[in-house]
Amino acid sequence: MKKLYLIILFVGLLFVSGCGKKGEDSVVKDLSKHINDIDKYQVVGVLSIANNDDTYTYDVNVSYEKENKFRVSLINKSNGHEQIILKNETGVYVVTPSLNKSFKFQSDWPYNNSQVYLMQSLIEDIKSDKERKFEEKDNEYIFTTKVNYPNNINLVSQKIWIDKDLNFKKVEIYNQDNIPQMVMEFTSVDLKPTFKEKFYDLNGIIENIEVDENTDPSGALDDIIYPLYIPVGTVLTDKETIAKDKGQRIILTFDGEKPFLLVEETANIEDEFSIIPTFGEPHFLMDTIGALTNNSVTWSSNGVDYYIVSDVMSQLELIEIASSISAIPTMK
Repeated sequence: MKKLYLIILFVGLLFVSGCGKKGEDSVVKDLSKHINDIDKYQVVGVLSIANNDDTYTYDVNVSYEKENKFRVSLINKSNGHEQIILKNETGVYVVTPSLNKSFKFQSDWPYNNSQVYLMQSLIEDIKSDKERKFEEKDNEYIFTTKVNYPNNINLVSQKIWIDKDLNFKKVEIYNQDNIPQMVMEFTSVDLKPTFKEKFYDLNGIIENIEVDENTDPSGALDDIIYPLYIPVGTVLTDKETIAKDKGQRIILTFDGEKPFLLVEETANIEDEFSIIPTFGEPHFLMDTIGALTNNSVTWSSNGVDYYIVSDVMSQLELIEIASSISAIPTMK
């Protein structure tokens, strides 16, 4: 009798365990089908990014339409600065309305790494991680997975909250110490949005740009902005200031074990909308979207254009220097 009881208990445990695993697989299957069946969507939310002691917060508006059309608006809540990432059949663009210009990339974005605000990216992270963790709590599904941020090895995992209607609610990205570095909170999801004609057209965006001449950042730099991080064995050896028609250009030369060049110059509003062909990939720095190549990183922040180049440093090292500059929210 005791032996029969143990057999029944063992079979019962197998059944319970099997049901739990089937529940996870069922959720992943349903979620994958749900997203693949979506012809278009519009997602609104708030993204927070931590960098040392600073936190940058963005209003995010994501629009998607088959096939492979994306439009992501990111508005910095502290200064109202907006950038738009646009992907259509002609390429990938990062539009900066305040400067009346756009940077054009030949890029695999958004499929070349994790994207905290895109549903397609999140489901791919869930499906590709065979060691993912799953739990059901407070009427929500919670997944913990690895992330793919090749240019930021400090980001290692994420936790994704999904409600029972398969809507994403929140995503947190963690570093090695399990401290949140990015938090995306989804406030609304519309699976039947209506987009205006030329919504995914660069010309459609250009036609709606209104440049406020009163906010023109042109002029002299109030002060040189030095990086808070400089590689060991590397020192500033030269600085040069060059006058431009509008503003200044400052060239800082760093020599030593990890030599690099840092250029800072006044960002000028273009008289006519300009499209600038750009090498590399769009890269999200702390308070802006820049361009990252194998040996350089370029971005604009608070009325200043920055450019860092080095023949010996890795992309990770370039980003570390750039992020230490981005940590300064305003100029003096």
